[in-house]
Amino acid sequence: MSDMNQEPTPTRGSPGWLEPGPANVQLVYILYLVSLVVGITALIGVVIAYMNRGKSEAWVETHYTWAIRTFWIGLLFGLVSAILMVVGIGFLLFLAVAVWAIVRIVIGLQAVSRNEPIRNPESWML
Repeated sequence: MSDMNQEPTPTRGSPGWLEPGPANVQLVYILYLVSLVVGITALIGVVIAYMNRGKSEAWVETHYTWAIRTFWIGLLFGLVSAILMVVGIGFLLFLAVAVWAIVRIVIGLQAVSRNEPIRNPESWML
């Protein structure tokens, strides 16, 4: 009966969504996907990636680099597309940027689910 009065001792389980690690990287990728509809969530995702960069295992670090570069390169491509809307080609480029971003996000999600690093996190394309 005395065992019932004792509180359970907290055990350290798997890291949470906001702690550095695979779950956190998945959160960043999901925020990027949601940003294709909502917009602002990509900014939240890149802030989370910057906050947790350098605090995890080496293979997870490749994902943070990949995610941060996906944000900044996508922003650059998006701005170029917006400028080129004056000529009329910007609409097609926006579509191409969206496809590019989705492919990079899916590559990242697949790799993190297999606990694999990104092969070339510094890449501009895929």
